Amino acid sequence: MRNDITEMFGIEFPIFAFSHCRDVVAAVSKAGGMGVLGAVAHTDEQLEIDLNWIEAEIGDRPYGVDLIIPARYLGDDEGGYSAEQIEALIPVEHRAFVDDILARYGVPDVPDGDGGLMTRSGSATFSANRAAPQLEIALAHKAVLIVNALGPPPPHMVERAKEAGRLVGALAGKAQHAQRHVNAGVDVIIAQGSEAGGHTGEIGTMVLIPEVVDAVDVPVLAAGGIGRGRQMAAAMALGAQGVWCGSVWLTTEEAETLPAVKEKFLNATSSDTIRSRSRTGKHARMLKSAWTEEWDNPATPDPLGMPMQPMLIDDAIRRIDRAAHVPGSGAEKLANYFVGQIVGDMNKSKPTRQVVLDMIDEFIDAAQTVAAQLED
Repeated sequence: MRNDITEMFGIEFPIFAFSHCRDVVAAVSKAGGMGVLGAVAHTDEQLEIDLNWIEAEIGDRPYGVDLIIPARYLGDDEGGYSAEQIEALIPVEHRAFVDDILARYGVPDVPDGDGGLMTRSGSATFSANRAAPQLEIALAHKAVLIVNALGPPPPHMVERAKEAGRLVGALAGKAQHAQRHVNAGVDVIIAQGSEAGGHTGEIGTMVLIPEVVDAVDVPVLAAGGIGRGRQMAAAMALGAQGVWCGSVWLTTEEAETLPAVKEKFLNATSSDTIRSRSRTGKHARMLKSAWTEEWDNPATPDPLGMPMQPMLIDDAIRRIDRAAHVPGSGAEKLANYFVGQIVGDMNKSKPTRQVVLDMIDEFIDAAQTVAAQLED
């Protein structure tokens, strides 16, 4: 395939794979698309290790890194609060509610010394302080694309990336968001519809893509509910230059998805997801589970904002994940993860490369079917 995106990145297929798993990132880049590593859950040391591994695995093929720096976060006027400062702001009633959930579902403690995600660096995840060293690590490696997954990239992020000769991308859930990103210097817009997993807005992909394409003069990737070739063909017919997929890789053979959650994904329908603030403090689409039901109850405390909510629940999620392998356990009932409505089509685990090739084959069939209807 040949268009602005394939020429821009030197790839065969305009398929971008967002994944926290380095194996998936490498497999998609090797298959002719482009893998993008989600760095938010990585320590600095882990990010260094994974980027070195990816580069050794894919050679000169391109890949990207995805960071999360929200436009507004707690203490942003002071550069972001430390993890300790945020801990002190979490209400007692919220801590008691989380403890009550774990007790009622019989979730066991974790061994001492199993440190949590939110306190590894002293800076809270989802903050500028946390993302700054990750950006420098990415720029010290060969990542050709730096993406901000939540809001417009801050000026220093764009400046540093451009100084290093890298391209910048950003996700948008509205046309005005996309325009704001382009004004900030973004090179590629990911138009993400409400069907998508993770942080997403309220506008559906079918409506959003042409709105964003008409609003900006840079290439647009379509995201949200895309995991098959027919959906890719539809997105590109609407003006997108390629697709950005995340959920579809969660059930691949290479994916590091928690086994209990992967099994839930394989058996889920497209109706089994919900937009919930229960994991990050911002609306994010995830699998329905006892966890989302508990936080959706009007009688319980509302989720806190970002980054207090992830700080609040970090230990609880680790405890749930560690115990979710026990069939029928409370932890299994609570376990969930971010996933989009495409989960209804994710009913068989395949190698990542096969997912890419199947998508391209179906895309070609769909394009030819439409073209045939125009013949005399």
